[in-house]
Amino acid sequence: MLFEALKTMHLFGVVLLVGNVTITAFWKVFADRTGHPAVIAFGQRLVTITDFVFTAGGIVLVYIGGVGAALVQGLHPFAPGWLLWGQILFLSSGAIWAAILVPAQIRMARAARAFADGGPIPDSYWRDNRRWLFWGVVACVPLFVAIAVMVFKPQ
Repeated sequence: MLFEALKTMHLFGVVLLVGNVTITAFWKVFADRTGHPAVIAFGQRLVTITDFVFTAGGIVLVYIGGVGAALVQGLHPFAPGWLLWGQILFLSSGAIWAAILVPAQIRMARAARAFADGGPIPDSYWRDNRRWLFWGVVACVPLFVAIAVMVFKPQ
């Protein structure tokens, strides 16, 4: 029963994490395409909120549920190759998120607060936005590969 609870926690975390990182980029692109500073600023504020709640929450659930499920099953969390590679992929995505995406989001959020009332959108916002989108897609790739590794468990 404990294994099933931990596995469910792990899967719930995957849904929160991967669902949020993919859909957030999708609706942010559409908010940005309006060209309306208030809409763009609101979208940027939601990126911050949803990342804090769903991305960070998903990361915690993925890790606690996954490591807990492995330990309950008597597996060393790093011993089977598929568990090790799943974690390497998970952490590589997290490294991109921490090193590139979060700093860009912080800069965009600050800029968005300044233009939320209809002021001009600075070029720096658009540069950070392009960087955020590009590296956001790159950071999703290891997550998708990690899902496949967890499902197929290659030796």
